[in-house]
Amino acid sequence: MNKTELIDAMAADAGITKAAAKKALESFLGNVEGSLKKGNRVSLVGFGSWSVSKRNAREGRNPSTGKTIKIAAKNVVKFKAGSDLANSVN
Repeated sequence: MNKTELIDAMAADAGITKAAAKKALESFLGNVEGSLKKGNRVSLVGFGSWSVSKRNAREGRNPSTGKTIKIAAKNVVKFKAGSDLANSVN
């Protein structure tokens, strides 16, 4: 399912316009992103939680040349599925 299909499904399920569903989805995504940028965790009980984790700098290898390269430290977003979501797909 892509973003357009999700918006269509949200609009149909909630009985709202596609424009309202798009606005709601973009608000949700923007608020999750803003919270993660601040270093906070976002948790939806039963669905899952997003958090930010720091990945340390490390050495890697260029697969085409075999040459060692330095990979910079960075923050990464992690998602952990909640029990309800995990159980629904099994």
